[in-house]
Amino acid sequence: MASKRMDRSAFLKSAPIISPEEFMVSRTHSFARKLLVSALVMASGSTFVAETASAGAPIVQTQAPGYYRLVLGAFEVTALNDGTIDFPMDKLLIGESPDEITADYRKVFQKLPAESSMNQFLINTGDRLVLVDTGAGSFYGPTLGNTVNNLRAAGYTPEQVDDVVITHMHVDHIGGLAKNGQRFFPNAVLHVDKAEYNYWMNQANSAGASEAVRICFEVAPKMFNPYLAAGKLKLFQGDTQIAPGIRATPEAGHTPGHSFFVVESKGAKLVLWGDVVHSAPVQFHDPSVRIVWDSDDKRAEHVREIAFADAAARGYLIGAAHLPFPSFGHITKADSGKGYLYVPLNYTKNRSVENGGH
Repeated sequence: MASKRMDRSAFLKSAPIISPEEFMVSRTHSFARKLLVSALVMASGSTFVAETASAGAPIVQTQAPGYYRLVLGAFEVTALNDGTIDFPMDKLLIGESPDEITADYRKVFQKLPAESSMNQFLINTGDRLVLVDTGAGSFYGPTLGNTVNNLRAAGYTPEQVDDVVITHMHVDHIGGLAKNGQRFFPNAVLHVDKAEYNYWMNQANSAGASEAVRICFEVAPKMFNPYLAAGKLKLFQGDTQIAPGIRATPEAGHTPGHSFFVVESKGAKLVLWGDVVHSAPVQFHDPSVRIVWDSDDKRAEHVREIAFADAAARGYLIGAAHLPFPSFGHITKADSGKGYLYVPLNYTKNRSVENGGH
């Protein structure tokens, strides 16, 4: 038998009148019943759930862009990661046996060869942008050469950089200056220690240098001559102010004119060490351990000892080219009294004091 259909007007006449208050109560009870049923289904793992999320998404692997900002007084310092490279530290370090070096890395749950960061630093003083080192460019393979890309990801362009300062002229620090005669930082003045420049630009010095660094004599002119031709090269000697709040200090040893850069603003201090340390698991507990790339390994050891002791005593921040990205941290004396500990800076969102920051 066909069911009788009630027309719309008849249905509305027969429907009970519900006050707004009753409607709200009814809707609330209905929502509560649905919520309860949903909770019971989830708790029981019931197959009544029509569809669940699956792990069908592809593995991404790549990291987020390599930049990290540090507020330093009125300045902002952005660490820029050029990438990472695998270093066989058991073959590169001098002063510990390969077995001891391997054991040091195992203690910190790392293996050899060690995946090592290459870090640059962009200092924004509010008036100037100063870039410390430029990375390896295209010289050491596809895992490096990301400084300019990460500078862009951080919100800047190479054209905005006012000054480029070089800690030393090894390829992994200068390789990102130019390519095919074209400057990557066309408006920047390039600063480097005079002794450093004179050494690496003189091909006669190549014969007496370690084979591990001879490539630097070939690369240096390609990187520096475009700035020289443009009138954008400036050599400094000794303790030199690069810009207000930023000064170079001579720390020769790793190379003949290796420099630190000291950054100070409103009582806050950061010292950018360049290559005073290459291996955190080994050299902090034993600063006497050296590396094959040192021009004067004994002098480099002395610089490292003084740098560690001063940072531990004074408590200022440090950053370095080959500490794990972004490298900002403090140094403290080890409880044993022998050696030092590197304490990476706690992650921060750089909140203002008014919004709960420090």
